[in-house]
Amino acid sequence: IFLSLPQDVIAGFLYAILILVVFHPVVDLIDNFNLTYKYAPLIIIRTAFAMTAVEKIEEQLASLRIARRSVLREEPAYLLDIDVSKPAQSEGSGFVAVSCSNKSIRVYNRETLNFLREYSSHPGILNGVRFAHQCDSMVFSACSDGTVKCWDVRLATQKAVQVFSGYPSNVFISFDISCNDLIVCAGTEKVEEDTFLVFWDARGITDCASTSKEPLGVYSETHNDDITKICFHPIKPNLVVSGSTDGLVNVFDINEDNEDDALISTCNSDSSVSFIGWSGKDYKQVYCMTHDEGFCWWDIAQLETEEPITLLHVLDVRDAVSIENNSLHYLVGGLYHEKADKLFLIGGTSKGNIHLISCSTGGLGLVGTLWGGHSATVRSFCWNLTDESLLTGGEDAQLLLWKPGAVERSLEKKASMKIASSVQKRVKVHNSSPKSRKK
Repeated sequence: IFLSLPQDVIAGFLYAILILVVFHPVVDLIDNFNLTYKYAPLIIIRTAFAMTAVEKIEEQLASLRIARRSVLREEPAYLLDIDVSKPAQSEGSGFVAVSCSNKSIRVYNRETLNFLREYSSHPGILNGVRFAHQCDSMVFSACSDGTVKCWDVRLATQKAVQVFSGYPSNVFISFDISCNDLIVCAGTEKVEEDTFLVFWDARGITDCASTSKEPLGVYSETHNDDITKICFHPIKPNLVVSGSTDGLVNVFDINEDNEDDALISTCNSDSSVSFIGWSGKDYKQVYCMTHDEGFCWWDIAQLETEEPITLLHVLDVRDAVSIENNSLHYLVGGLYHEKADKLFLIGGTSKGNIHLISCSTGGLGLVGTLWGGHSATVRSFCWNLTDESLLTGGEDAQLLLWKPGAVERSLEKKASMKIASSVQKRVKVHNSSPKSRKK
């Protein structure tokens, strides 16, 4: 029958049959979805909007430029941890607190980065720094002398307004405070066979000047090595996650009566944990980084289902992210951007360049690189969602404030970089990290 027809007619006829067989069922499925689900158009629109929001945030991050540099102190030190006071309670511009390698905590004005005061706890070594959530003048740090100390940055005195005392053998290397400021939790180094998570009641810190508080209790069975990181849930004060050199990342509900019942989940990173955090809608995901630059990401909400909880496991991020000249030497930490519902990692180079890396279940991708800021390894950062700014601190002893599209004064940069270039020759560092980083 086809012998008398032109070839193009035959081809057109066959093509029409192919469309009916292959594409018609797909069109039916789309029509059925639109008819069955009344919110289908909204879902499509929302997905398109979400993509736009993510792209906008990534563009914003890539446009970060230096707005301010702190003036270097006479005694230079590595900047190991940074936190900012919460803006909702701040009457002025607020504060920045930095944990330094010279065993001190330094406090700066958040906008100008002008130095305000410094706290020390000699001979004890201070590890980490956190501001209270509901009182922006209260700053905490864990100490190797078996205490967590709290200072009021409005006061000129060096004396802590509150001291949370542990047990005689405790050496604290990590800590955090719950989002409602009711509970302080600190993690210890392993002493003989013992490792502890120690808890205190933090209520009344502004009323009980220079008093000491005893622990409410401890968890002692769920880690068997140094507890390197502790992080309370951002909106649920009863949830806390801990990470250890034993590779375990444990999620607890501290409202439960005992440690066994409190343990919600144990995730294994297969390496020593260097950083932990919460992410995702309602912060139902947990992620961690390891001292050998690995990355793990879990969805705790999947514990109730048959689905696997592991979203992504990268053995070595340096091999997984495509960067020119393979110039990713280490990870600093992670930040979850609520507006974009997106998790980002921060890494860098030994020369001080900072890489911003986006995370998805499909893998990791470079968003952008921040150049011309630090001259040595970056050790710490703090993201401020309110004004989309980033604070970074490093082994060059510099504290930098980055803002989208900012322009730095050239004289300020020149003076700061000249001093910073000699810092590494003079600085003495205390690194509480139990494992050295691979370069």
